[in-house]
Amino acid sequence: MNFSDFKAGKYRKQYQYKSFSPEKINMTWIWDDPALNVMLERATRKLGELNAFTLIVPNIDLFIQMHIIKEANTSSKIEGTQTNIDEVLLPEEEISIEKRDDWHEVQNYINALHYAINELEKLPISNRLLNETHKILMQGVRGEHKSPGNFRKSQNWIGGSNLSDAAYIPPHHEEIPDLMGDLELFLHNDTINVPHLIKIAIAHYQFETIHPYLDGNGRIGRLLITLYLVGFSLLKKPSLYLSSFFEKHRSSYYDALSRVREANDISHWVKFFLNAVIDTADDGKNTFNEILKLKNETDSFILSLRGRAENANRILELFYQKPLLNVKEIEKVLSMNSRTIRNVLKTLETEQFIFEYTGNKRNKKYVFERYFKLF
Repeated sequence: MNFSDFKAGKYRKQYQYKSFSPEKINMTWIWDDPALNVMLERATRKLGELNAFTLIVPNIDLFIQMHIIKEANTSSKIEGTQTNIDEVLLPEEEISIEKRDDWHEVQNYINALHYAINELEKLPISNRLLNETHKILMQGVRGEHKSPGNFRKSQNWIGGSNLSDAAYIPPHHEEIPDLMGDLELFLHNDTINVPHLIKIAIAHYQFETIHPYLDGNGRIGRLLITLYLVGFSLLKKPSLYLSSFFEKHRSSYYDALSRVREANDISHWVKFFLNAVIDTADDGKNTFNEILKLKNETDSFILSLRGRAENANRILELFYQKPLLNVKEIEKVLSMNSRTIRNVLKTLETEQFIFEYTGNKRNKKYVFERYFKLF
């Protein structure tokens, strides 16, 4: 299918409304626009550079955790949650009552993302994996009664208060199994010679157009991008998340998706997607570069501590995973006595690696500020 010949779908008359029935996508895709080739080459190169950084950064999994936390918070924010990234790092009891629902949604996203990435080691990307991930995403939050882990059995819509004034009405629920089956086949079809970044761009558009769940479609659709990149070995680690770019350019993101359905302009959407990859991979590479500089600095300092170096290293590694901590949290995770922890924290505070930010005499909280600011 040439991009210029693509017809996104058609509207089908339902009871008192029309739903959009998208065309299937499991086919070879070609295009005549040289600018798209240049963007694809640049995006592929940037992705490779980011992947190289994840291979040379020591203990990369320490830093991936903060990438996941940032992604969970940003992707959820696109859907309307109001939790800030510092609040995501706090325990539930320290979150105000009115913000706990949002906090739980972000925590669910973190758990869902961890689950999905781990499952990729034994399961390919599939509707089964997406459904299991969706179940975790919706557990105990506002969407818990909207068929978590299952494709919808009723009509949903985007924008507006109901079907009569909706901005977009996805396909009728009876079409979903066939459309999602086609999407899954497309992801794994290695006979059609479609570059990976083009394939996942089209797949993300199609997923959001199908909107297969009653809730959580945006978050699962964005998570699908990372799962694809890791599942097909474009990335060794889950280090690229496009939600920050989509959130920053939210209106353009929605407009680009809508433009495919309204004007059959898939080329515009793919270019927007590739630009997101280029921009985000660059940001990710710069972040890892700053992490390396900071890590070299902290490692040099820890070596100077000699006998206290091992404890200081363990505590600082915990700060790399979660840059807001108190003594009790460290004690619980590392099984280290509180006096030792306080001594190390005092040393790190003196060197201005960490700061106590509450001003309390008891229940002090510390932030690894230079690291935290990178995210």
